[in-house]
Amino acid sequence: MEEVSEYGRSRPAPVLRRFVSGYTGYRLVGPPGLHQGLPSAHLTLVVCLSGTVDVVSMPDRTRPPVSLSSMVAGLHDAPAVLSHDGHQYGVQLDLTWRGARALLGAPAGEFAGDVVDLRSLLGRRAEELAARLAGAPGWRQRFGVLDHVLAGLIDDRHAEPPAEVAQAWWRLEKTGGRLPVGELARELGWSRRHLGERFRREVGLPPKTAARVIRFERVCRRLRSAARPPLAEVAVECGYFDQAHLAREFRDLAGITATRWLAELPSVQDHGSQREPG
Repeated sequence: MEEVSEYGRSRPAPVLRRFVSGYTGYRLVGPPGLHQGLPSAHLTLVVCLSGTVDVVSMPDRTRPPVSLSSMVAGLHDAPAVLSHDGHQYGVQLDLTWRGARALLGAPAGEFAGDVVDLRSLLGRRAEELAARLAGAPGWRQRFGVLDHVLAGLIDDRHAEPPAEVAQAWWRLEKTGGRLPVGELARELGWSRRHLGERFRREVGLPPKTAARVIRFERVCRRLRSAARPPLAEVAVECGYFDQAHLAREFRDLAGITATRWLAELPSVQDHGSQREPG
C-alpha cells in the first residue's frame, strides 16, 4: 500500500488560546500497524472523520481497551498503544489542562491516564461537531467549525482553576520542567505534600511528573522540527545530563527508543497553518 500523509494545522481563535494550543487535521494512508501515543503536557481530543481510535493498551494499564469515534485522552506518564487499519482521517486538538475545565466542565485530573468518549462529556454536541466537521470541504473550514463550536462551549463558571495551581504550572512550563518541586512549594508557601495533592487533583499528575512530561514534550517538539537537531544537542538543550539520560527517559515514557520513534514518523505533506499567528 502506498503511504500518503497529509496534515493541516492551525492556531485556534484568540478567545480559545488559553484552552487549546493547536488544531491538526490529518489524513494518513499506509500499512496497518501499531502507534505509540506518547505522554504530553496537553490533553488530546480527537474527532474521527472516518473509522475509530482503537486504543489496545491504555496509559493506565488497569483500564480496558477502547474503540471510539471521538475521544479525550488525559495527561499520562506512560505510552498508550493504538492500533490502526492503515487509514486514519480526522482532527486532533491539543487541549491545555485549563481547557478541560472550560470546555469539558471537569478538571483535567478526572481524565488522568484514561481515554474518555467525548459523547459522554458533551452528549449530542459531540455528534453535531463530528457531523459539521465531516461536512466541511477543507481544513480551513473545519478549523473554522472548531472555533465556532468551542467558543460556544466556554463555561466561565468552570474556566478558572485554583490560582496557586495555575501559578505552579506556569512556573514549571516557564522553566522547561527544570524547577525543583521543593523550590516551587516554597514559592507558593505550601508544603510539598499539599502542593502535590492540589496539583494532582486539578491536573492529573503530581508536580514532579508534570515537570518530566513538560520537558519530554519539548524534546519531541524539537525532534519533529524541520531542522531536527542531533539527539545529543537536544538532550543538553532540554536539560538532560547527556544523551544516555535522554535515551533512558525516552524508553520509560515512550516505550520505544527515540531513533525508532523518529523512523516511524510519516513523511508528511503539510498544508500549513490556516491562520496567521496573532
